[in-house]
This record gives sequence, structure tokens and C-alpha cells, in this order.
Amino acid sequence: MARLAAFAEYRFIGTRHDMKLYDCDEEAQFGALMARVEKDDLVMANGLQSFSPDSLAEARNRGFRPF
Repeated sequence: MARLAAFAEYRFIGTRHDMKLYDCDEEAQFGALMARVEKDDLVMANGLQSFSPDSLAEARNRGFRPF
């Protein structure tokens, strides 16, 4: 199970620019998220969003849509 160091406790991570939601437990989605993080330096740019509770329903409630 892979996680970003800054978001180690969260399964669902969203990108604020395009409102896409990534499931870190899904290998393909996590790979796509890592590519975006590295390309656009999203951690330093404050471009990532976690959710509490860490659930798909909460992410959708905030307007994020699955990748």
C-alpha cells in the first residue's frame, strides 16, 4: 500500500487544480497521482487535498470526481 509521505494517513487524495480524486490503494491511480505530483510539484504548490473522514463520499461531497 503506497502513500505520499505528507499524506501517509489518507487513502483518498484530490488535486485542487482539476478536482480529480485518486485512490492511493489502487496501484494505477497512485502511479498517475505520483506522476502529477512530480511533474507539477503539487505538494509544495499546496495543490493536494485530503478529506476527513477519509472516504469517497466525503470527497464527492466536496466536488471531487474519481480519476
